[in-house]
Amino acid sequence: MKIGFLGSSPFALPTLDALKREHELVMIVTQPDRPAGRGTRSTPTPVAQWAAEHAPEAELFKPERIGEHEAIERLLLSGADAWVVIAYGQKLPRALYRRVFMINLHASLLPRWRGAAPINAAILAGDTQTGNCVITIAEKMDAGEVLASTRRTIEPDITAGELHDLLASDGPPPILQTLEDFQSGSLRPVTQDESLVTHAPKISRDDAWVDFTQSADACRRRINALSPRPGVSIPDGDQPLKLLKAAPGDRPASAPSGTLLDASAGLIACGEGTLRLVEVQPAGKRPMAWGDFARGRRLAEGHTFMSTPR
Repeated sequence: MKIGFLGSSPFALPTLDALKREHELVMIVTQPDRPAGRGTRSTPTPVAQWAAEHAPEAELFKPERIGEHEAIERLLLSGADAWVVIAYGQKLPRALYRRVFMINLHASLLPRWRGAAPINAAILAGDTQTGNCVITIAEKMDAGEVLASTRRTIEPDITAGELHDLLASDGPPPILQTLEDFQSGSLRPVTQDESLVTHAPKISRDDAWVDFTQSADACRRRINALSPRPGVSIPDGDQPLKLLKAAPGDRPASAPSGTLLDASAGLIACGEGTLRLVEVQPAGKRPMAWGDFARGRRLAEGHTFMSTPR
């Protein structure tokens, strides 16, 4: 089939690779180049970079506003038989999705975690299962009918960044199967149960805190859910220390919250139970294993890290 694609995030890249192999990509639509990095140099999206390297034959389109008449007409004239949407970043106009077959890959088990940050929300809430859903486009965000899905277990020490990559790698099979079902006329859409809807709002720097007086489970989930971005930070002397990965502790707390119980293992006392710091990032340095950080700082049992409660 001739496929049109809308997306901007690295989450889309494994599926783009599969679409390139199995179908003909005729148009790739992505966000315009934006300033990025310390030099604020205009930078293309990861999807635009992929298109330039892997699919130069496809028309690359970067509209400022996808809802404008000229943009809609350009997509409709592309000759695509179907459209795939993955983390595009703009609301799609009804005048477009009502006239073409268009599907979206969303990183949650809908109707749970509609919205911008489903991966972060699933870890933060302590979900043990997540996955991907392929859905139709609807007026309400992520409210379309479910056409296919995948499942994956959320391990206790997995970060949002790690889960993002795993779910991205799970994306191609349900997308390819849905396109095959569309072509054969065998789609079986399932309406979402509105009574089970939960929402996953965008994560911001205001969320980048941890309170060690909370339970170890809550602290661990918060650290992992916000890693690598924006990353939970705590004071370390006069510099922030970013906590990038935590795992469950192996013994009860025996000291005030925030106390380092085992320097080599990164075992921290919380309000209830303990957690183990696995990976951190000191200010101005690269991410490193906890053990390397602790040896460099010569930390000992009894050292106390302050919480940053909100």
